[in-house]
Amino acid sequence: MKRDEAILRELNLCPLWKTRGRPEAVPQSATMQDVEAAVEAEPVAMPSVERSREQNIGDLDWPELKAVVRDCTACKLRAGCTQTVFGVGDEQADWLFVGEGPGADEDARGEPFVGQAGKLLDNMLLALKLKRGKRVYIANVVKCRPPGNRAPEPDEIAACLPYLQRQIALIKPKVIVALGKTAANALLGREATLASLRGKVHDFEGIPLVITYHPAYLLRTPLDKAKTWQDLSLAVQVINR
Repeated sequence: MKRDEAILRELNLCPLWKTRGRPEAVPQSATMQDVEAAVEAEPVAMPSVERSREQNIGDLDWPELKAVVRDCTACKLRAGCTQTVFGVGDEQADWLFVGEGPGADEDARGEPFVGQAGKLLDNMLLALKLKRGKRVYIANVVKCRPPGNRAPEPDEIAACLPYLQRQIALIKPKVIVALGKTAANALLGREATLASLRGKVHDFEGIPLVITYHPAYLLRTPLDKAKTWQDLSLAVQVINR
């Protein structure tokens, strides 16, 4: 027995040791070596810390994120599309345009906004003296084409939104332009009409968010192009602050 231990026992100040999982006290006659051996022999269960899917996605870099999206089967949309449509453009863009989801043309080519709506979006960019791929990144809320080009359902948006959130975190754009109600509500995390959301600057995790019409809607309702120009002009003001 060590000298200090013997002194403590003589003064009746030595604590009663208990091994993990054993309610009875260690006999006073036991040595410190006996106690240490008993404790070491008792397995210690370490609590398991499970990371959420969102946390894991939040740690991915560009190559890893692209690979995960490519192989994703987190919702039922993947089973009915040709391929995932990740996004395209400048990965350090000032402008991020976010649409709803891929259509038939996008599903075939693997790039967002390549059909008629995409041509209109390109014209919108030209009006802003911008060009696809230069200072601009284009993505969608969901990465797989919904059947029949229907609006994505809430569970599909929830499964895919972490990918978009990680894209935004990696890009760090100066402004986000949400194209249409679905994209706007997904980014804001609430349901609201497009009319109530337009004309003001919202916030997405510290990044200014401007909301306007989807180009596909403008193809059907060209008179609202003037309102869209007002929204884009608001985004320009944000960029130039």
